[in-house]
Amino acid sequence: MDPSILMAYAWVVIVLVLLEGLLAADNAIVMAVMAKHLPEEQRKKALFYGLVGAFAFRLIALFFITVLAKYWWIQAAGAAYLLFMSAKSLYAYFKKKNHVDDPNIPNIAEEEAAKGSSFWMTVLKIEFADIAFAIDSMLAAIAIAITLPHVGPDFMGLNAGQFTVMFIGGMLGVVLMRFAATYFIKILETYPGLEAAAFAIVGWIGIKLVVLVLAHESIHVLPHDFPHSLQWQLIFWGVLLSILVIGFVTSKRGQSHQH
Repeated sequence: MDPSILMAYAWVVIVLVLLEGLLAADNAIVMAVMAKHLPEEQRKKALFYGLVGAFAFRLIALFFITVLAKYWWIQAAGAAYLLFMSAKSLYAYFKKKNHVDDPNIPNIAEEEAAKGSSFWMTVLKIEFADIAFAIDSMLAAIAIAITLPHVGPDFMGLNAGQFTVMFIGGMLGVVLMRFAATYFIKILETYPGLEAAAFAIVGWIGIKLVVLVLAHESIHVLPHDFPHSLQWQLIFWGVLLSILVIGFVTSKRGQSHQH
């Protein structure tokens, strides 16, 4: 095989592992914040089921990547779920925060638990989020993988080389998520104010999927290549990091006021 092709594939694998690692971190933040209210033993189980779901849905998304890329409404459904989950969670969070000292206001956290934050309902919510993240993950991966030269026979809408690279990137992302989810739960326990930032990040990733929908060839509100452009990548990661920084600063400030 031509050494230049090997180099191209090696470089794309590195880029995909980094990209999937970042996407896995987002997915891990969502799992952490959704499982945080559970007792420790149940939390571990919920995170385990979440990781299994993340692995399975990425694998399914990889086999049906041509379908995901073709039908914009699949991407729109993922975006709608993430935006709904973000808005609902932020509303409950700030409602609880604003009335935390008022004895006449019922405990929002307890209400949420009574309304469906039981163990299996939490697992179900995590799995739905995993589906949305799997769509985002594989669509981001294919945008990079299709630039590679063809190696081997065609397979599931990709050639064998591209498929292998996407598989390696996606699965390594799930492995990274395994460590990130536990890490983010510890951070949320230390800085509970970061919960709002985590919910905001969920919504921002929903907006990322909306941008993909608007750039779809069937919709074409935005240029087709815009979601993969340097301009959009800088905007997306700039806003995401800003949300994290603001969440971290306000959380620390809240802690210092408490002390």
